[in-house]
Amino acid sequence: METTEQNIPQKPKKINIERIIIIVLAIVIIALAVYLAVYHKMKTNRDSANQPQIEEPKTAIVAMPVTARIFERTVTVQGNLESKNFALVSPRIAGTIEKFFVDEGNTVYANESKLFTTDSVALEQTVEINKKLLDIATSTEKQALANLEKTAADFNKAEIDYNRFKRLYEKKAVTADALEQQESRYKQLTAAITSAKANVELEKANVEKAKADLAIAEKNLADTIVYAPINGKISQRFKEPGEMGRPGEPAVRIDDNNIIETSAFLSAQYYPEITAGQTKMKVSVAGQDLGEHDIYYKSPTINPKLRTFEIKCLLDNSSQSIAAGAMAEVSVVLETRKGLAVPAESIQSRDNQFVIFVVSGEKAHKVPVQKGLENNGWTEVISSELNEQSMVVTMGQNMLDEGKAVSVQKENK
Repeated sequence: METTEQNIPQKPKKINIERIIIIVLAIVIIALAVYLAVYHKMKTNRDSANQPQIEEPKTAIVAMPVTARIFERTVTVQGNLESKNFALVSPRIAGTIEKFFVDEGNTVYANESKLFTTDSVALEQTVEINKKLLDIATSTEKQALANLEKTAADFNKAEIDYNRFKRLYEKKAVTADALEQQESRYKQLTAAITSAKANVELEKANVEKAKADLAIAEKNLADTIVYAPINGKISQRFKEPGEMGRPGEPAVRIDDNNIIETSAFLSAQYYPEITAGQTKMKVSVAGQDLGEHDIYYKSPTINPKLRTFEIKCLLDNSSQSIAAGAMAEVSVVLETRKGLAVPAESIQSRDNQFVIFVVSGEKAHKVPVQKGLENNGWTEVISSELNEQSMVVTMGQNMLDEGKAVSVQKENK
């Protein structure tokens, strides 16, 4: 029994040693596992550090700076060139056109160049008749003056006799009948003086009338030869010699091509925006740019049928490079303002908005913009993110997205 009791305490010691061995082995295994994990991670990091990094591919693009430009809001229409000064010349009196002194294309000068003449035979005879009538009226006037002088002399004698007989009658030297006869004679000659004076005035009026009739006849005769009323060139001849000419029926047209008038019609909606003397219009004819000119005329009314109104400007044609009758392309400048501009093709529509791409730090950045006016391939853009230093992509923008790496191949100036 003692032996058994002595052996019983020895069993726990063996168990404790096994546990210690197991724990130590576990610790060694865990430490080894941690070491292997750390070593593998360090090796992986070294391998990664030693391997060359793969760069993101860059998209080749063309870019240019955003620029400030003057933009214009215009309306373009077709217009006509017309002579500012022209004349439709017709005969002043009715008659057969005897002769033309000019032909189409000839240059004429105001009040100097003869244009044509009408039949003058009857008018020449009328002038001669009126000259004779004037002579007759002048002679009749002289006769009336002479008669007045004779009547005045008789009146003076009658007045003297009448006064003498009054004195004699007061002295009872003559009878009352003798005095009454002298009084009657005096009164008759007084009336005759009045009649003679009236006759003289009448004959003077007849002389003035004869002079006026002669002046009219001479003017009519002079009007058979028609002179050019303005400087210019004969652009059309409507009559030929032998044809009947009448006042109001043009025989020739004269155009002064030194000053040309450009006429155009605009829709009524633009009427409030046009101010004569301020609004400008650009004119070109057959590809020839004639510059920008002030509108000098704006129609005071709007055509009620077409709902249009007329505008005009003047062109100096001293060089004779244009002619009346040509068609012109007219651009009326309604508004002018300065703004940031980009090429129209650089603007894209993405996600229901207009955007452009700008380059910053070799990256493409998408910038939403609001489109404004467009002129000659340039579009006004409005955005708080843009300024004149911004580089906008003008080619290759279709392949870009936000943040994509880019390589600028060319910068357009």
